Amino acid sequence: MRRLRNVKIVATLGPASDTYDMIRALFEAGADVFRLNMSHGSHDEIRERHRIIRQIEQDVDRPIAILADLQGPKLRCGVFAGDSEELAEGQAFRFDLDPAEGDASRVCLPHPEIFQALKPGSTLLVNDGKIRVRVETCGADFADCTVVTGGTISNRKGVNVPDVVLPLAALSEKDRADLEFVCELGVDWIALSFVQRPEDVIEARDLVSGRAAVLSKIEKPAAVTAFDDILAVSDGIMVARGDLGVELPVQNVPPIQKRLVRGSRAAAKPVIVATQMLESMIDSPVPTRAEVSDVATAIYEGADAVMLSAESAAGSYPIEAVTTMNNVAQEIESDATYREIMEASRTAKRTSVADGIVSAAREIAETTDIKAICCFTHSGTTASLTARERPRVPILALTPFERTARRLCLTWGTNCHYSGDVQRFKMAVVGAARAARKGGFATEEDQIVVVAGVPFNVPGTTNILRIAPCEERLIFSTDPE
Repeated sequence: MRRLRNVKIVATLGPASDTYDMIRALFEAGADVFRLNMSHGSHDEIRERHRIIRQIEQDVDRPIAILADLQGPKLRCGVFAGDSEELAEGQAFRFDLDPAEGDASRVCLPHPEIFQALKPGSTLLVNDGKIRVRVETCGADFADCTVVTGGTISNRKGVNVPDVVLPLAALSEKDRADLEFVCELGVDWIALSFVQRPEDVIEARDLVSGRAAVLSKIEKPAAVTAFDDILAVSDGIMVARGDLGVELPVQNVPPIQKRLVRGSRAAAKPVIVATQMLESMIDSPVPTRAEVSDVATAIYEGADAVMLSAESAAGSYPIEAVTTMNNVAQEIESDATYREIMEASRTAKRTSVADGIVSAAREIAETTDIKAICCFTHSGTTASLTARERPRVPILALTPFERTARRLCLTWGTNCHYSGDVQRFKMAVVGAARAARKGGFATEEDQIVVVAGVPFNVPGTTNILRIAPCEERLIFSTDPE
């Protein structure tokens, strides 16, 4: 089941995809990573989906990554005496801490942290931005506003505060309980919602304690502003365009997406482009032309992964959605323009021996008849640096660690294999050749590039490159060891 593309597909599981047969069908259609949305589903349901994925992983003999997406703090207004009210443009409206039922003039906003951060001129968005109000005066327990864009406001609608940094932690009490649960369960990635500052990520990393990789969702304007600092302390990035499109003018989102993808690529950290990629396929077996172009744009930008949300979790056509995304990816990556873009956007930054080694591996592979680049990696860094080069040939990531192989399933172009513990470079070359042949990447007549670090079992020592034949007899006859 070798993928004929480099970009990875993340599929969210939910009521439409919670059986063994369906999840396996999604994997066979092209899903590389499964997302468990902690906003929906009990711990028992999450545990069962995790069990099924690991069973499929064992049955297909191939690592599969699991991403647990934390909910983050949810900011919502209170309830109304009549369940809803109509707000007209220009009218006055108050948010306060009074728990009494709301009416046409006011409603409770049970988040004192918001009032601490507001100032005259600040904007509040309600119900995914459908209602917009401007703060005129405010205090520790109230905000008197003018309605800029009216509409229906109803019970417990979400509230966004786009132009201030809120004094709220990215992890709610629910998130902390969920985080501990999924770490004990054994997920590979944890997606952190409501990130505003690098300290939010550092706090989560401390709680995770190395049990999973931490991916920061960029969905707040403050996170866009602090992106470089957030990226530095994150293992990966998700461009969460849904909330970005609520809190920022929609025309701002495409250039932000491009900047975040390029920044993540330069840092050799995986980046997912997410939200509404094939939204119409929730109810339709075919996507719109605009959606196909949206997926194509993310692939042309060099994103590591594209993600399906409700399309695979709750839609009527989850397999068709994954198949469509897989087919679009294969078509785009076969386009000559795609290679031109990848090479034109490749970072030229080289600051270490490892950077030089993987760059040389890519250049050798592309200028000679090399079939694959085989990377021996403990932490995943060597494979990630190789993927940053966006080579034209396949990348085989060989590691003795199950955890590393699974995490690398999110990284562009990596085909992950368990190598067993390797002590000598000769045996690494033999193992690479066997993996290349077994995976259908090369035959005994072909050559591969092998990248590794000597001494073995020491992370961060990538320092050796060898062009090797795929025939074991030739490996042993030409190797001085």
